[in-house]
Amino acid sequence: MSELWYFNDVNLFDVMCPHKVGNFGGQGHFKEYQKGENIYFTDDPASTMYLIASGKVRILNYTDDGEEVVKAILGRGEMFGELALLGQEQRTDIAEAMDKGTLVCPVKIEMVKELMKDDQEFSFKIYKWLGWRMKKMERKIDNLIFKDVRARLVDFIHELATEKGRRAGDSVQVEHFFTHKNIANLIGTSRQTVTTTLNELRDEGVLDFDRRHFYIKNIQALRA
Repeated sequence: MSELWYFNDVNLFDVMCPHKVGNFGGQGHFKEYQKGENIYFTDDPASTMYLIASGKVRILNYTDDGEEVVKAILGRGEMFGELALLGQEQRTDIAEAMDKGTLVCPVKIEMVKELMKDDQEFSFKIYKWLGWRMKKMERKIDNLIFKDVRARLVDFIHELATEKGRRAGDSVQVEHFFTHKNIANLIGTSRQTVTTTLNELRDEGVLDFDRRHFYIKNIQALRA
């Protein structure tokens, strides 16, 4: 199982970050943000995609009642702001750095389009990656509508195992950076419910966990 950074054997960071692509940039292209600092706001112009070199970024929005809704929490190697490539002109959410010294690589949409125009294989891989991200979002929406908390939590862990897990026989070890509160925000429940459900899964012998790892004893049993 490969890390999320890698999609079809392509490291998008190596391919797209301008300081590594021909004449598109040089040293100093990275931008650093401090914890709690916004990278962009709702209604900002959408002209740039971002790749995370270090730290974490959360994508969020607010309801009309002022309630915070966390859409995604992303780490090293992941990309955000990609809807600009599909024609989005203004941001519809907020991107906020979660760690001190979060480092991102901004990539202008015009640059990406130029690369795609000149490289058909690169273009195909980008569109395939975008399609994968959209399917992932659709699956998350379906889970929130149709599945209970336990099923949503299991799907969340299974997705992490698929994207970042290291397999050893039937078992899988997943290193991650999510707190129980982070997970609760992402699957639409409370922190206490996440903790309780994880303890139930551990008592059933399905998985074990600590602050930064899930140890899935049998990936098929988890899904069952």
